[in-house]
Amino acid sequence: MHDVSEHRRLTDLSRKLLSTNTANTEDEASLQVRDLREVIRFHEWRYYIANEPLISDFEYDKLFKKLQELENRFPNLLAEDSPTQRVSPDLTEGFPTVQHLTPMLSLENSYNADDLADFDAQVRKLCMIPADRDIEYCIEPKFDGGTIALVYENNALVRGASRGNGIEGEEMTNNIRAMRTIPLKAEFSRYGIVKAELRGEALIRKDVFDKVNAKRGKEGQPLFANPRNAATGAFKVKDSKEVEKRGLEAFIYQLGYAVDANGNDVRVQFPTHDDTIEVLGKLGFKIPIHGFDRIVCKNIAEAIDFCNNWQEKRDTYDYEIDGMVLKVNSFELQEKCGYTSHHPRWAVAFKFRAKQATSKLLNVEFQVGKTGAITPVAKLEPVALAGVMVSSVSLHNEDFISSKDIRIGDTVLVERAGDVIPYIVKPLDELRDGTEIPVVFPKNCPMDDSGSVKLVRAEGEAAWRCPNCICGLQDYQKFVFHCSKDAMDIEGLSKATIERFLNLGWLNTLADLYRLDYHAISKLDGFGEKSAENLRKGIEKAKSNPIHRLLHSLSIHHLGKKASRLIAAEIGHVLELKDWTLEKFTEIKDIGPVVSENIMKYFADEKNISILREMEELGVNLSQTEEDCKAESAAEGPLAGKSILFTGTLTQFSREVAEGKAASAGASIASGVSSKLDILVVGEKAGSKLAKAQKLGTVEILSEAEFLSKIGA
Repeated sequence: MHDVSEHRRLTDLSRKLLSTNTANTEDEASLQVRDLREVIRFHEWRYYIANEPLISDFEYDKLFKKLQELENRFPNLLAEDSPTQRVSPDLTEGFPTVQHLTPMLSLENSYNADDLADFDAQVRKLCMIPADRDIEYCIEPKFDGGTIALVYENNALVRGASRGNGIEGEEMTNNIRAMRTIPLKAEFSRYGIVKAELRGEALIRKDVFDKVNAKRGKEGQPLFANPRNAATGAFKVKDSKEVEKRGLEAFIYQLGYAVDANGNDVRVQFPTHDDTIEVLGKLGFKIPIHGFDRIVCKNIAEAIDFCNNWQEKRDTYDYEIDGMVLKVNSFELQEKCGYTSHHPRWAVAFKFRAKQATSKLLNVEFQVGKTGAITPVAKLEPVALAGVMVSSVSLHNEDFISSKDIRIGDTVLVERAGDVIPYIVKPLDELRDGTEIPVVFPKNCPMDDSGSVKLVRAEGEAAWRCPNCICGLQDYQKFVFHCSKDAMDIEGLSKATIERFLNLGWLNTLADLYRLDYHAISKLDGFGEKSAENLRKGIEKAKSNPIHRLLHSLSIHHLGKKASRLIAAEIGHVLELKDWTLEKFTEIKDIGPVVSENIMKYFADEKNISILREMEELGVNLSQTEEDCKAESAAEGPLAGKSILFTGTLTQFSREVAEGKAASAGASIASGVSSKLDILVVGEKAGSKLAKAQKLGTVEILSEAEFLSKIGA
């Protein structure tokens, strides 16, 4: 939008305006208002479009308030395209229907490589292109928000509307103007354009959505189900200030209509779709970044690779996307392809695997965990979600069920967080017919038919627990967890094998795992000498694990991986902990009194001490040297094997401290951005390194807070 010299001029002008007194006469004010509008528009572009602010929020607010003050004192200077006029003080009483300048058609959907190959074959047939000639495709994200149409006349934004039915939509200009990524004025006249209609998507960045929901939760307001609902819902509010509160942005992805003063279509000056997107970027609109989330592929094979790559990394993107859109890049070929009444024949949407789906809640079962926690599990009608069939979903605890008012028989909205863990977003209560049954949380242990074991709930905790296991499930879960990958990582000890050994009476305490009779195991159905030998090797390997793994494997309530590492770093032998006081535990940063008391309770039990001593006699490692601790910390750290680089101004620690933290977590420090870089941590005023990393598309980009979270600090 601006070249380097222009950036310098506007930055210098900003400093001058910040230090200059407000004008007193209308003539002086007129010049100041002109300059203020120019620099405010520039800084809005830097902040909202380029994501590279050049001034602080305080300085921006100061410029904005200075402009407001001048416009209030000299009303004759007020203009419709002033940055102060984005948010209308008036409430919209209704949204009149307006006709789009050209129809906004839907897109055909595709779901796999075969569908895209069929689309390519159709384009070849329509354009009579032989199989040995490549067709260029421009690919962009399929944003999951609300579609909008913007009309500009004589460089000024005159109308904003929703997609509606594609022929006409609801006019909501006040709400559109409140989005700071949409210029109120753009120099279309540079290209001979007098009137233009643009297509785009209004949406909310994922981190902004989380903040909006957190604030709503504190205020007792209902939470939004997802960023799309929050964005499209903002269209319908009568107060445009709500649009600003929700942080709506807009990506522009098409120049749908552009004419000169005589009504002639002037889009012919741009040979390709990608050319028009570049022009829109130069005019100050937020567009997908070339080489990152937008690319021109020379053929369908490249296009398929790009789409598949984005399907795998969609969760790293700052915005919700549900696919990619392929468009024949050449306008000449687009014209040859033509349209149906429903969709253009030159474009297709490649839809990602669904992250959300609806299903029927059939029942709720209650499971007992290793610490006695009772976990309600929703049993659903099986539903395909992000590539897998989901039929069971954790409901966490009684409070979770109550807060969402989840009932058996409900139709529920299910989502896979990060395409991994399914959870229930909400029940669709508008579909209830009165037959739904509230979920009743048990008062007694669900595994105890006699009803003699009452559940307990500690103050400040959400979970109900069984304090006196008589069914053996807690012991089973403790064995399973002890052997799991996150704990001792014993290969060959599956849940089924552990259950089998328990039923045979071979396992009573954790020490029994380390004195199994491998000859007897080899005689069991389904085993044999080789399987027994592999199991022996897995157990022998686990014996030499570092002590933080052993601590974590003991199923001490609240003692997770991070706390286990922190405590292990302070001791030479596990049994030292039996002499520790509460004060000694809480001297360690991030170790609180609750987990400290739980550890003290565990090590005050002579039965537990006896088991640990037995394990040590059987060869399980309970000790370490200081050198062992340091070496293991780096080798098994959360960033082990990763290369990392820091850029920009770090606010929470110095560059030297940051690199030390990264090295302690197992990372190597890179010298620059390249295809070999794994992680870039971005501070304030990050510049070319960030842009280069974004362009590569393979580098994980973290804020300081995300970096600290990743290393468990």
